[in-house]
Amino acid sequence: MLRIRLIEEAIAERYSEQKMRCPTHLSIGQEACAVGISAKLLPKDKVFSSHRAHAHYLAKGGNLNRLIAELYGKGSGCTGGRGGSMHLTDLDAGFVASTAIVANSIPVAAGQALHQQLRGETQLTVSYFGEGATEEGAFYETANFAVVKQLPLLLVCENNRYSVYSSLACRQPKNRSIKALAEAIGIYSLEGNGNDVREVAARASQAVSHIRAGNGPAFIELHTYRHREHCGPHFDDDLGYRPKEERESWFKRDPLQTVEDILSAIPHWKKAKASMIEKIEKEIGEAFDAAINAPFPDSDNNEVYVYAE
Repeated sequence: MLRIRLIEEAIAERYSEQKMRCPTHLSIGQEACAVGISAKLLPKDKVFSSHRAHAHYLAKGGNLNRLIAELYGKGSGCTGGRGGSMHLTDLDAGFVASTAIVANSIPVAAGQALHQQLRGETQLTVSYFGEGATEEGAFYETANFAVVKQLPLLLVCENNRYSVYSSLACRQPKNRSIKALAEAIGIYSLEGNGNDVREVAARASQAVSHIRAGNGPAFIELHTYRHREHCGPHFDDDLGYRPKEERESWFKRDPLQTVEDILSAIPHWKKAKASMIEKIEKEIGEAFDAAINAPFPDSDNNEVYVYAE
């Protein structure tokens, strides 16, 4: 979680240099969701994500150099400089795709799970999305299909309470439970504190065990909160769409601080943390240097991958 946080803070710091020419949605504040889920996955398991994909990619084992190069539009990026922040693909890490369209990757993930099932494979597929995706027909249609076909599919809803500037209160009926909605469709459903990595890992363990036992899909709703603006490197709380008391309450439950409160009781923790930060910052610096110095994609390859052979 610390590594993901430092990477995204570095992206935010350098974004104003105008060399990363793609929109970027940071996961700062939501790291525990990706890390807790990935802790229970195998390398061969497949992952799909949405526009806020950096943490999911890195937690699944994605390559930092390839991520930063992708943000710079370089040929060494994980999607060859073609996708930018919102369209990451790295099959070596089992990270199949992320897309900018809300709920768009959910049915694609179901297709991957169906493929795995038809081939008799033992791995599963994970689809990450925000609570706004549960307002799209693609979510309900896919959830229903997954139950009917008993697909090895894990649906993970990161409920950060906002779709851009619109809160849950103005988008969904009062006291609606997304977990209960999924449960009513017939999916084995769980809910947890998305800012506590231990709780996320515990829920992931339950869901993954259910799927690997051949019992069909599972759904997890994780309650979390993004720290920065919906899209971009800054804070946008001057716009007034998030109540001050709400922000302060969630910031006190920062997922990194929650873990550090436990680790701080361990002797020499401060020294160990300082060593980790030094190592991570060195890795980050090298990744940015490599991305800046890498060549842009060869224009002769513009039409490669656009159409299937």
